[in-house]
Amino acid sequence: MGDVLSQSEIDALLNALSDGQVDAEEIKTTQTQKRVRVYDFKRPNKFSKDQIHSLQNVHDNYCRALTTYFSAHLHTMIETKVLSIEQITYDEFIRSLPNPTVLGLFSLSPLEGTVLIEMSPALGFTIIDRLLGGEGQGSEKNRDLTEIERTIIEHRVVQIIELFGEAWEEVYKVSPEYVALETNPQFTQIVAPNEMVLLVTIEVTVGDMVGMINVCLPYLVLEPILDKLSTFFLFSTQAKITSPEQIDVIRKKIERAKVDVAAFLGHAEILVRDLLDLAPGDVIPLMQGVSESLPIYVGNFEKFRAVPGLHGEHLAVQVTEIVTEGRDQDE
Repeated sequence: MGDVLSQSEIDALLNALSDGQVDAEEIKTTQTQKRVRVYDFKRPNKFSKDQIHSLQNVHDNYCRALTTYFSAHLHTMIETKVLSIEQITYDEFIRSLPNPTVLGLFSLSPLEGTVLIEMSPALGFTIIDRLLGGEGQGSEKNRDLTEIERTIIEHRVVQIIELFGEAWEEVYKVSPEYVALETNPQFTQIVAPNEMVLLVTIEVTVGDMVGMINVCLPYLVLEPILDKLSTFFLFSTQAKITSPEQIDVIRKKIERAKVDVAAFLGHAEILVRDLLDLAPGDVIPLMQGVSESLPIYVGNFEKFRAVPGLHGEHLAVQVTEIVTEGRDQDE
């Protein structure tokens, strides 16, 4: 996509054309020349647009999982989004990192090779400050982690690595396994310097602080599943038939959900003057027969009929009938 001109630049260009300072044919020639794209054979693009689009969807899912995780553990509003996805050499990625930083090495079994996740120092120190009771203030300058800080941040890195399994499930079932934590980028040589990697940059906003998480996916790791990283495959897997096991899991989760149950004892109508004359000890008769069953409501819907009674020292009702009419009626 070309540069967007401002209104003043457009006016200046139109004036130059009308005055003859700029030739329209020259502009057309220049535009034709810009269509030629430089291709570096030393750095070939190994990922197609469809594959990158699928990886974008995968890491969008990962961002949602990150937002839920950080919000629950840091007790503050968190925003995460995929900022960019680009193909670069591993050497370029390593050279772009500060020293020290937070580097987590992990594998995606059964895929071979090692994947790298880098957390910017600003984000790392903000997380540590929040977990230790602070307001989320990062360190004023980049420095090495203390032993306590390293232990705290290592636990967080392990947990955010585990979230990869859920994010990748729609494409390929992987089991993330934490390997090690490093702070010096020069000590993390997971592939040859000239090997191509896919760099996914995720922006994380914690309050007023903005930090980055970089995921480095070597081509050699993803090569066995490149055929699955197509948009067609990704959308076709989302339309798969739900298995009986998944239905059973959903049913068990619904069965553990809490709902309000209420017994409607009856109602009464009285005059306003009788209401004003009520005194302690007065009795208001209900329009409900003693022998009639009571309606039992689950939420806003009548689901059962029951008779009142006692269970030990507690008031109780005994279900006598299941109401089947209107069970599928929406609220």
